[in-house]
Amino acid sequence: DMNLVNAQQARRILDRIVGFELSPVLWRKMSMKNNLSAGRVQSVAVRIIAEREREINAFTPVSTFRIEAIFSANDINNKPVNFKAEGKKQADAEGAEKFLQSCIGANYTVTDIQVKPGKKTPPAPFTTSTLQQEASRKLGYSVSRTMILAQKLYESGKITYMRTDSVSLSETATEAIKTQVSSQYGEKYVQLRKFKNKNESAQEAHEAIRPTYMENNSSEDADSRKLYELIWKRTMASQMADAELEKTTARISISTNKDELTASGEVLKFDGFLKVYMEDKDEEEMTEEDDQEGILPPLKVKQDLPLKELKATERFSRPLPRYTEASLVKKLEELGIGRPSTYAPTISTILKRGYVEKRDKEGVKRDFRVLKLADDKISKVTEQENTGAEKSKLFPTDLGLVVTDFLKQYFDDIMDYSFTARIEQEFDEVANGKLKWNKMIDDFYLPFKKDVENTIENAERIKGERELGIDPVSGKKVLARMGRYGPMVQIGDVADEEKPKFAKLKNTQSIETISYDEAMELFKLPRTIGQFEEQDVVINIGRFGPYIAHDKKFYSLGKDFDPYTISFEEAQPIIVEKRDAKEKSTIKIFEKEKIQLLRGPYGPYIKQGLRNFKIPKDKQETAADLTIEDVQKLIEEGKANPPKKSYRKKKTS
Repeated sequence: DMNLVNAQQARRILDRIVGFELSPVLWRKMSMKNNLSAGRVQSVAVRIIAEREREINAFTPVSTFRIEAIFSANDINNKPVNFKAEGKKQADAEGAEKFLQSCIGANYTVTDIQVKPGKKTPPAPFTTSTLQQEASRKLGYSVSRTMILAQKLYESGKITYMRTDSVSLSETATEAIKTQVSSQYGEKYVQLRKFKNKNESAQEAHEAIRPTYMENNSSEDADSRKLYELIWKRTMASQMADAELEKTTARISISTNKDELTASGEVLKFDGFLKVYMEDKDEEEMTEEDDQEGILPPLKVKQDLPLKELKATERFSRPLPRYTEASLVKKLEELGIGRPSTYAPTISTILKRGYVEKRDKEGVKRDFRVLKLADDKISKVTEQENTGAEKSKLFPTDLGLVVTDFLKQYFDDIMDYSFTARIEQEFDEVANGKLKWNKMIDDFYLPFKKDVENTIENAERIKGERELGIDPVSGKKVLARMGRYGPMVQIGDVADEEKPKFAKLKNTQSIETISYDEAMELFKLPRTIGQFEEQDVVINIGRFGPYIAHDKKFYSLGKDFDPYTISFEEAQPIIVEKRDAKEKSTIKIFEKEKIQLLRGPYGPYIKQGLRNFKIPKDKQETAADLTIEDVQKLIEEGKANPPKKSYRKKKTS
């Protein structure tokens, strides 16, 4: 099909045009090493992450008070059990206290009970993106890890082709699933279905991702086995019966005011597809109701309920969460950006380029207020919670934010979500024979080329600069900006007679959010913390991280110590330990010639400057006896016969 060939050719050419033209613009306009790149999909992906970060930074939490009552009633075995009911949220502490006061001495009675049947329907079989999302949520796999494992399963004949946006299954597959479900779980669990794709631009050239054979033929490798079983369960569940539920809602009156409390519960009457599989949710899809599901004891209208406790707990609104790899894939798919085959390499690229980093974030302590009514008395306490902790989330780096702003300013078409989605639609039109691929490329390239030329000629260099205040000592500006080796703060300007002072930002700090006080704290280095053996012990941060300087030698601090808080008592053992380790590895030093004989993991060797030279095996045991003449001869031999470089053959996955 030449239309499909032309569509693929158009995609490849257009993406190369964008990458080849835009990347050199970034090299010219940024004082950074030339590993920067831009791309039609990757740059938009970074924009999505950057905009979410800015939403989070601009978010101001609003507090409300959640009303929760705990009642007691007998269960089906006539044993007393506790259950929860909720009231209308209160806007502030004053309203919460007023509500609790109005409940002093109240009686609580069930006024209405509603029982409604409900059902849950199984999700469709996996497409590439839904497999990537669910493997991330359930198994913790990165998008690229999922695709590598899926490729192995496909190549070993375990699953069908893993790059697809189709949710359909062949008749042969559905019949095989029917047989498997019926024999394994029973006839009542079978319900054959045909799913329709919600994505209008889906090409559906292949089936959904499913096991090749429906017998559960697990893979031997542990990670592959987990992914295979996830695919198997999802495929089975897609052709199984709905889960049947019974939802109960009880309304409870308060005798001393007009307010009501509501208790809700859910009972699973028939598990259906849930016997095999339950789909996970993304963090942003979670609601308070997800945490409140439970089973209610049997209740009757006009039944009086003894109150155990009534409390108002301060809760805070939350910003949208940062993206995970899975939720980013979902967002790209919703916007119609990229294709199943592009999600994994896109995420890998933006991580590799340093535009985005995947990391954890520690939470911070936050106080919240709790008002309780018990035994007709109101008590007030302040409790603490850990908030804002995140795991394996995507954070834009300062580089990513600065590059995104630059591209939005000068190439707004490329960075526009609807433009990128429209390009995908045009690729589909080429694939369907409705659009000539070369016309599509011409229509895009001519105005784009003008934008590139205009930007190279007229755009200023990217500084990503933010003024924080004035240094009280020198009276000079304090700036946060991008430097050659990353984000930094500086006092003064390059144009000043006196050289500016520079300090590197911590990994958790950002040009956009660092405060004046935090910036000034960074200038406390280098820091002299004491003397050891009559020599100053100095703490500083260099290009490769924090270190201790002592007696003209340097010792890395590593990640265990904060250079701004490390004490002399903590630093001294590090000096001794690392110095002793170095001395143990040293056989002999020729000071005048600046040559060392050292012990390494593979035996003794010679070090001259930055170069290492082998010592022959027959001389290794007597290396300590080597003279400077012996060593210089070995160095000359090493230079004349350098070791051949060995190239390991890359494994194909």
